[in-house]
Amino acid sequence: MASARTASISFILISVLINVMGLGLVIPVLPKLIETLAGSVEAGARLNGLFFAVYAVMQFAFGPILGMLSDRYGRRPVLLASLVGTGIDYLIAALTQSIWVLFLARVIAGVLGASLSTANAYIADISRPEERARNFGLIGATFGMGFVLGPVVGGLLGNIDLRLPFYFAAGLAFLNFLYGYFVLPESLRPENRSTQAKSLNPFTALSILGKTPILRGLTFSLTLIFLAFGALQSVWVLYTAYKFDWKPLEVGFSLFLVGLGGVIVQAGLVRPIVARLGERRALTLAQSVGFFSFTLYGLATQGWMMYATIALAALSNLGQPLIQSFLTREVSPKEQGTLQGALSGLQSLTLAAGGLLGGVLLSWVAKPGLPPWLLGLPFFVGALLYATAAANTARLFLGLRKG
Repeated sequence: MASARTASISFILISVLINVMGLGLVIPVLPKLIETLAGSVEAGARLNGLFFAVYAVMQFAFGPILGMLSDRYGRRPVLLASLVGTGIDYLIAALTQSIWVLFLARVIAGVLGASLSTANAYIADISRPEERARNFGLIGATFGMGFVLGPVVGGLLGNIDLRLPFYFAAGLAFLNFLYGYFVLPESLRPENRSTQAKSLNPFTALSILGKTPILRGLTFSLTLIFLAFGALQSVWVLYTAYKFDWKPLEVGFSLFLVGLGGVIVQAGLVRPIVARLGERRALTLAQSVGFFSFTLYGLATQGWMMYATIALAALSNLGQPLIQSFLTREVSPKEQGTLQGALSGLQSLTLAAGGLLGGVLLSWVAKPGLPPWLLGLPFFVGALLYATAAANTARLFLGLRKG
């Protein structure tokens, strides 16, 4: 039984790595391919924003739907169908000469990329309660590793041919399907499957996040953290260029370190830190570190300070797997897919909203004549969001202790 569980976890980790690597592979080349098919730099710039927006919208819309389908029909068919569809989608993107066919491929990629929530539900199915924080940490670490490796490999392949990363991503998806078809068992027992017909409205699916006080409270904290991180993602390149004159090499190296820190913490430190501090205090630590890290990013006056803060900020990666572990205990086995789908949809929506927030805040202060420290406004707002999340989580845990 233990060996079967280990094999299943290994497959899911490999599946997530390949899935996320596929997404990362196309990041360096997709904007240029859009520009090439659009026919001009101006048209490409306009359409690039549309392509990335529609991907986020599809993930929000279909994350809960795929989660509910996996609750009803099982995790295995949803995962395998998504892998086949993803491979076909990448082939379409590699072969097409039409900008609108490429747009359709991006829509499909957003829909099928939402299957990552099903992988989280699979982990919840096969993990004992005391193992969930560690196993969700492994998922998070694998996700980070995929985004570290994907753009690097995609950039190298893209230098050879602009469409080569799409062919490579398609090959990975098909290999992943074959491996899963012959190796992956179903994790959701028939007696734990949902038999109720549920609404396919993603907003309705999000209602599961309000079922209990813990679900409501921790979802609120998670929303604030996603907003802060979305703001960071959207302004990092411009902020470091304006303030420290960083070039693409420095930006790429810094993002590599951010991803590496997440991998190290989520893969190797979740278990020992939780064993020493307990889950509640470990979560408080993660959110406190997030607050201090965002504050230091905004106050940094030299580039090396950003690198030092990246090392500190790595500990904030404890937060998401711990929150996921708490949340999975609040729903039945029949609702794990719906829960993970709702979390995936929430993440897509709030990261996009946070990105818009960060861009607006930076546009207000990136003007000549203003004090340089004001450039840190997006990070100061992010720190405030983290502080609010930490206070809300502490209030929630205090109420549970009194109860």
